[in-house]
Amino acid sequence: MDALRINEMLLGAVAACCFVAGLFFLRFATRSKERLFFFFALSFFIEGFSRIQMGLAASWSEDTAPTYVLRLVSYGLIFFAIWDKNRPPRR
Repeated sequence: MDALRINEMLLGAVAACCFVAGLFFLRFATRSKERLFFFFALSFFIEGFSRIQMGLAASWSEDTAPTYVLRLVSYGLIFFAIWDKNRPPRR
């Protein structure tokens, strides 16, 4: 088995794990009505789509603009979720 096939298989496995983690967080969000879990679920779904985009690209690389933008949005959602959870309540 060559390295390209192994990389594609690992990208698929990581994408599947991202979607499973997103489904767990989505379940927690619907049960607890916490926005934190919703943002985490959305972040994991974006990460999963990012991995699929990398796998479907003709010559995938982690240093392309679409990959960076998707990861920036994903990590920005996590940052916003934590900030939103820890800010003081409105009066």
